[in-house]
Amino acid sequence: MYEAPDRYKRMIAARLPDGESAGISRDSGSAASPLKDVQLIARGELAPFFALTNIAAAVLFTAALWGSVGASLLLGWTGIVGLVNFFAMRWSQSQAVTCVGRAGQSVPLWMMIGDVVARALIWLSLPIYLFPTLSTAGQVIAGTLIAGVGIAGLGLVVVFACAVAWMSAFTLGMGVPLLFMKSTVGFQQLLAMLFVMGVSITGILIVARWAAGQLKTNADMGSQSESASLLLQEYEQRGVGWLWQVDSENRVGYISSRMGALIGKPSTQILGHSLPSLLGAHTDLGRVLLDKQPFTNLEMELRTARGNRWISLSGDPIIDTAGRFEGFRGVGLDITDVRHTQERLTHLANVDVLSGLPNRGRVRQLLGEALRGATAGNVPCAIMFLDLDGFKPVNDTFGHPKGDAVLQAVAKRLCDEVSSDGHVGRLGGDEFAIVVPDAQSRRKVEQLADRIIMAIAEPYSIDGTEIRIGVSVGCAFGPIDGATVDDLILKADLALYQAKDAGRGVVRYFSSELQSEQEDRVRLEADMRAALESRQFYLNFQPLVSAKNQKLVGFEALVRWNHPRRGFVPPNVFIPVAEECGLMGPLGELIIEEACRAAASWPEPITVALNVSPKQIILPNLPNVVSQALARHKLPGNRIELEVTEGVFLDSSSRSLDILGRLRSLGVGIALDDFGTGYSSIGYLNKAVFHKLKIDGSFVRDAGTRPGNVAIIKSIVQLAKDFRMSVTAEGVETAEDFERMRQLGCDTIQGYLFGKPLSYERANQLVLGLDARKLAS
Repeated sequence: MYEAPDRYKRMIAARLPDGESAGISRDSGSAASPLKDVQLIARGELAPFFALTNIAAAVLFTAALWGSVGASLLLGWTGIVGLVNFFAMRWSQSQAVTCVGRAGQSVPLWMMIGDVVARALIWLSLPIYLFPTLSTAGQVIAGTLIAGVGIAGLGLVVVFACAVAWMSAFTLGMGVPLLFMKSTVGFQQLLAMLFVMGVSITGILIVARWAAGQLKTNADMGSQSESASLLLQEYEQRGVGWLWQVDSENRVGYISSRMGALIGKPSTQILGHSLPSLLGAHTDLGRVLLDKQPFTNLEMELRTARGNRWISLSGDPIIDTAGRFEGFRGVGLDITDVRHTQERLTHLANVDVLSGLPNRGRVRQLLGEALRGATAGNVPCAIMFLDLDGFKPVNDTFGHPKGDAVLQAVAKRLCDEVSSDGHVGRLGGDEFAIVVPDAQSRRKVEQLADRIIMAIAEPYSIDGTEIRIGVSVGCAFGPIDGATVDDLILKADLALYQAKDAGRGVVRYFSSELQSEQEDRVRLEADMRAALESRQFYLNFQPLVSAKNQKLVGFEALVRWNHPRRGFVPPNVFIPVAEECGLMGPLGELIIEEACRAAASWPEPITVALNVSPKQIILPNLPNVVSQALARHKLPGNRIELEVTEGVFLDSSSRSLDILGRLRSLGVGIALDDFGTGYSSIGYLNKAVFHKLKIDGSFVRDAGTRPGNVAIIKSIVQLAKDFRMSVTAEGVETAEDFERMRQLGCDTIQGYLFGKPLSYERANQLVLGLDARKLAS
């Protein structure tokens, strides 16, 4: 089987002087390719054989005819054949060096064929010329030498077209004299020579075609090998990673110099040593090498002179043609920087940036770990949810920078109190959490909660400003109260909800009663949704009278719910549920619609006031809802009055003021309800959105026994007059209360003295004067 010599292969894969590989095709006008380059190289290698065969045959022909043909003719012809073949040989050898590669000059195929044809014609010229004059013996010698030189076409098999041209020329060179010239060669001798020539032609052409295929295969393999070699060199030189190879005993057979530098030894000293031992006897590496299976991204820590480094190895087993395992080869990477980056990202993903505490996600992980430990060790764990009381006004009053400083101070106090007994985390906003892995002593957990409440309640000095806040705590124990993280979090959240509802600044622990309350709340929410669809909600109307003449001037509309099974559900029960579950929007629309319907059925100047929830006032579509209801019932805006509490300014004062301003532009009256019970409403009185202040009933009822309440009411009335607002006194139940409020300057009176909340029918009778006698009863 023919195979190109190793020299060919080396030349194919070698770098040429211009820096390009001979195995890379060049994009030129000629058909240059890796195969052409290989053909030129092989042609140069076979050129001496081909030239010497031609010269030797010429010398033999001259010797055979010496004496029978003129010496000058024979010597001249032999000299020409020799010189032509010598220079043609040198030309072919030169092309094998200068005409390959991307920068090499192109050698057209016709030029190579022309070289072959020219040499054939020069060699055949004298034998054919002398053939008719030769003796029988001379003709036999000439024919035999022509056939022999034709077989020299073996030196041209690397270029199939050249071999065809050469054999064609010598076939004609022998056939024409023997068949068409004066020939004295016997038929048997003639047939023998033609047979030899035919076999030669067929064999050489077959070998030439096969050689061309072999050269193409070698060229392709050389190109691929060179490309792979270049890629591997690039891989190592670019610092991307390193290469390694071990034998069946895990001894290093090859390793990149970069890996040697990482280990701290020259590559030559590493060869023959056990790879697992060099890498610190890493058990995972030994295991995967023992399995003799491919592996990827095996990470391990390596101690080096530059400190600990992390590397990643991937490898594939080496299997020979007989199926025997011969070791591993693979690649390695230094992933230390990647690991550090991953660790930083993991840290950032698990830590709250403001406080430096574990964030919500990390708290869940810590609780999961504590819960698993509690389940396995039969030692309860605990989760505390903390919500700061009175923190939102801090941001509104002092700004977010000071609010952030307070949160950081709270985080520090919590860490100081919890110390090593648990983990403190921040869930977001003003919410924190504490995971206590060992809560076997319930008393210890209770003492911790009490200490936290007292610590957080201590004043904070931020840039010379003293700030006071509190904290409410809800606590649940696992796995007693919940066997999963989500369940335990839900129970702690329920306990916190109860703590907030209990007046804040307290701690509450989950109990089965809490669970029942939560389930009842869920059922109540579902009932509310059904009640909205079936219009179970309705309005009652409490009279408002003038303090001057006790005439009816309007009503306050109060929403009521008569549940088919629960019976009467108080507003202070279902309103908070509606606010929390997002039902205040549709409930508020129902109240506005019914209030406008009632007011439209009554004559002027009867007005209807209705309460607006803080959750409702921030809905952007509230002014549109009011405007559309007024338009449907053809009602002027000044016949409707919306009452808001100071709570509307807690979450988003700017948004609330914008909504109130849009409502005021409709002509709707805006009253500030329960004035005096809040902390910040005075700052909003100059925003030109309020037209009335309503004094809370607690001040009215105690005014007779507490002189301080009288002073507060006087101040409120004077403040209202300064801002050109009217004043309504709520909770007036006795004639003495009425007289006192009238003397203090209140404009309108509301309370049981003049009537309890009435149904629409009773209120309508009152408006029409049908039940005027009962007004004072």
